[in-house]
Amino acid sequence: MKRTLSLLLGLLLVLSVNAKIKYVFYFIGDGMGTNQVLAAEMYRAELQGGVGRVPTCMSQFPVSGQISTYSASNGITDSSAAGTCLATGHKTNNGVLGLGPKGDTLTTIAETLKQQGWSIGIMTSVAIDHATPGAFYGHDQKRGHYYEIGQQLTRSGFDFFGGAGFHYPQGKHGDKEVNLYDLTEKAGYTITRSYDEAQRHLNDQKLILIQPGDTGTANSDCIGYAIDQHTENSTLKQIVSTAIPFLERKQKPFFMMVEGGMIDYACHGDDGRTAIDEVWAMDEALEVAYRFYLRHPDETLIVVTADHETGGMALGNSDYTLNLQILQHQKCSSWVLSDRFTGLFQHGTPTWEQVQQVWRDNLGFWGPVSISEDEEKELREAYQKAVQHEGEDMKTMYKDINQLGSVGIEILNRKSKLGWTSNAHTGHAVPVFAAGVGAELFTGWHDNSQVAPLILQAIQQSAAKPRKCRH
Repeated sequence: MKRTLSLLLGLLLVLSVNAKIKYVFYFIGDGMGTNQVLAAEMYRAELQGGVGRVPTCMSQFPVSGQISTYSASNGITDSSAAGTCLATGHKTNNGVLGLGPKGDTLTTIAETLKQQGWSIGIMTSVAIDHATPGAFYGHDQKRGHYYEIGQQLTRSGFDFFGGAGFHYPQGKHGDKEVNLYDLTEKAGYTITRSYDEAQRHLNDQKLILIQPGDTGTANSDCIGYAIDQHTENSTLKQIVSTAIPFLERKQKPFFMMVEGGMIDYACHGDDGRTAIDEVWAMDEALEVAYRFYLRHPDETLIVVTADHETGGMALGNSDYTLNLQILQHQKCSSWVLSDRFTGLFQHGTPTWEQVQQVWRDNLGFWGPVSISEDEEKELREAYQKAVQHEGEDMKTMYKDINQLGSVGIEILNRKSKLGWTSNAHTGHAVPVFAAGVGAELFTGWHDNSQVAPLILQAIQQSAAKPRKCRH
């Protein structure tokens, strides 16, 4: 009876309050199409011996839809044009950040809310001056002007940044330019390089949480793949877990953009298992925000989407079967696997048996993953080409993958029945999920230019409603 009464009182409480949004979480899975989410869920189901899905947090949200992603200049967008559109509600040309096709400066949702007195947090699993985070504070004709974009970060006045460090903290001319870490400190930011250190600075005015190796002299690209277990680095979950109490203590409304940037990196390398783990890594960070929402259900909006799909991931590549569970035998990302083969060749020409052992240790070949005669022939041919320096590495946007690494990942993907159409972006629609106040606005099909305006619309509508007293 007491439990029933509590539930009824809780229901009456919700019905008696007109909600006003004070907290917005905007999650962006870079490169995350619908199939990346579904692959992550079906992989977990197969590991448990079943067929179907182990749902992510995002896919359990009460509202879902799809968004188109084309840019102003092409049917396939790049991350800067897509990030700009998600941040401003305006399409622009590929390669451009925070500016319109004619060079006009676009105002981002983060800048708008900052002007209205909100606290702002921008965080990512890649560099904090990369295309998606940069799109919320930066304005430049070229997304590759990392130093200039980093300078704009220091001038943004935003309250919190988290992720990897800057791409070019010293600029492209070295000591001829002011170090970006020095600029951020002069702008009043406390720079911390671990989760534990950041917890000691939650009362500071402005905070940046980056990685231990980001010393201010070398370029920084990402926090590392989840599968590779970079235990010295803060995870995206830890970054979000730091940002929430930091922003909450300011006792103002806050807006947080959180990017799962490494999904895109993995899909550029057609690396199925690594991409799956990155979807779950972002979802774990989302769960932190969702727990906050459960404490503030009448004041919070969470929106999850993607800037584009990468790789053209397909669930099925031949017959009517999936075998995703075989991916459990992959022990590292294609990046780490590539480095292990490269290191092997630095000590002279390895034997076939030595190369086999790397595949065996990292992909389970000739062990739990059986290798057919045709597959062994394919592997031997790759080995011979590598020995004779005839084969070509796999060219991807962020890292070239050693041919022995790429052929191993390709075979494992094939055996799992994952297919890929590309190692670049596609024009696929991507999902959008929403929970909280105003979530119903995101039902159905939208264009990416509608997402930021819909968030602002939800905030404005909630503010316009008269507030009722709690009972």
